[in-house]
Amino acid sequence: MAVLALEVLSASHPPQPPISLIDFRLYFVTDRRQTAGRPLLDVVRAALDGGVRAVQVREKDLEGQALYQLAVQLRELTARYQARLLVNDRVDVALAVEADGVHLGQTSCPVAVARRLLGPGKLIGVSTHNPEEIAAAAGADFLVFGPVYATPSKAKYGEPQGLGRLRQAVAQSPLPLLAIGGIAAEQVAEVLGTGAHGVAVISALSAAPDPARAASTLLAQLA
Repeated sequence: MAVLALEVLSASHPPQPPISLIDFRLYFVTDRRQTAGRPLLDVVRAALDGGVRAVQVREKDLEGQALYQLAVQLRELTARYQARLLVNDRVDVALAVEADGVHLGQTSCPVAVARRLLGPGKLIGVSTHNPEEIAAAAGADFLVFGPVYATPSKAKYGEPQGLGRLRQAVAQSPLPLLAIGGIAAEQVAEVLGTGAHGVAVISALSAAPDPARAASTLLAQLA
């Protein structure tokens, strides 16, 4: 009788997925070359004023000391806004500045290694472009998939994936998935229509004349 009761309970209350650590739907990926000459910190501060609560520092051309110094400044800034900071690729820098996590690419260290170094309380995001990369990202907290639309910053990853492939990626992924690549406020509704958790943007904030207003507009569309 106890077994039967347990089966009935399980049927009426199916197992729930683990609680996601992802409490953001807009992910600002930095590129100081797209700020029209404005200091990156000023652009990030404006985006935070507009409501951004997750920033990835992705300045791939910076060497260790320069990247560390920038990450320190961004950590201090994001902490004032209670926003998350992730460091692209560099687990050592993320640990050094007490960032909230790292974002890994396909040439970064394996997710399992990053998790062992960071521990369970930190975020790990992974950039993906196809089903094989999605399947290999087990152990991460969220995925970024793209490019969805044409964009110079993602041109080296090939032709745009489009909404159809984004929908397939969402269906395949057991993790929250953010879309990236040429996404402006006008595209947010159709991106969310695929089931994507949210969007990651670079130029939509970095190059915006008013990053605060741009962030507020994107968040309104995501809501």
